[in-house]
Amino acid sequence: TMRVLEKARQLKKPSVVSLPKDFVEDYDYSLNPDELILSPSTSIELGLRVKQAIYRLSGPFGDDVLRIGELAIDLERYEVTLSGRKVALTYKEFQLLALLASNPGRVYSREVLLSTLWGYDYLGGTRTVDVHIRRLRSKIEASDRVYLETIWNVGYRFIID
Repeated sequence: TMRVLEKARQLKKPSVVSLPKDFVEDYDYSLNPDELILSPSTSIELGLRVKQAIYRLSGPFGDDVLRIGELAIDLERYEVTLSGRKVALTYKEFQLLALLASNPGRVYSREVLLSTLWGYDYLGGTRTVDVHIRRLRSKIEASDRVYLETIWNVGYRFIID
């Protein structure tokens, strides 16, 4: 049991242990699973405990989540996580990332991004998009992983390896 729980922790998977009530006295509490259920228990309780263990480990994601490798974009909650850690984005950075990631491979020109995200009345130049892309890259990209690709003299696209 100890090796199974350690492996679950290494893989960042939730662990749920069902313990017969007769063995409570002999239970090793140092095992420390995410959830401990005394059995016999109902299937409803088991389901709730499994969901709680998953929630505790994965966080409060909504139903509409884009997952690309270690990057998770929760479109309902306007939250982004990278390797399980929250990434602080501005509203425009989130909109930009959500648009590009929702359509991987599609190239968006700077002008289309400006009109879509900033509106037709925006008076700033196309460099605004470049600045937001640069800030977004600094928050979500590492030296070994690129999500946002520059298409020179055109715009940007989201890429999936």
